[in-house]
Amino acid sequence: MKILIIEDEKKLGTALKKGLEKEGYVVDLAFDGEEAKYIIENNFEGYDLVILDIMLPKIDGISLCKDLRAKNFQAPILMLTAKDKVEDKILGLESGADDYLVKPFSYEELLARIRALLRRPKNLMPTVLKVKDISLDTVSKRVFRGDIEILLTNKEFAILEYLMRNVNRIISKEQIISHVWGYESDTLSNVVEAHIKNLRKKLERKRDENIIETIRGMGYRIKE
Repeated sequence: MKILIIEDEKKLGTALKKGLEKEGYVVDLAFDGEEAKYIIENNFEGYDLVILDIMLPKIDGISLCKDLRAKNFQAPILMLTAKDKVEDKILGLESGADDYLVKPFSYEELLARIRALLRRPKNLMPTVLKVKDISLDTVSKRVFRGDIEILLTNKEFAILEYLMRNVNRIISKEQIISHVWGYESDTLSNVVEAHIKNLRKKLERKRDENIIETIRGMGYRIKE
């Protein structure tokens, strides 16, 4: 799952990013509304959740939320604010936010809200992905080929999950970098190639077909 945090308090934003990455999420971070708008418009369907502070420089959170919903941005939006008046909460929800969390908040509550939003029907995804005899459990972070467990690194797991969620689709190296390493990552394409090579070694058996196909000049694909 990929999350965008939009928070002008750099210390808080950076702490949330690090914490959520430890939980297994891929996280991008923007410090003002204008930067966030640019990131989303260039990766419109790339986020599963947005955490949005209301009090932002350049474009405030309410205006940004309204603009995104007007453009049919579908990902759930969790608003953060220091304002706890009922009218402020109503304003946030009526602008298109799915939930509202007042600062200061506990990190455990934030995690609970995130999980609840990602479980909502319009965002519901299977927790166990299966392609051929490969199964990937997104909760336990375990991968099996048949009855044999395959031990993967965090990045290998994230790449495999991304490919399996997009079965039969060609995914470019750039898309993998953005989704697995983050929007502003300076990761090179040869790093992706190295991870794909390692994935193949771990997943494939002797005289086996390529589980992960290379589509020359385009990217990679897992077929059913």
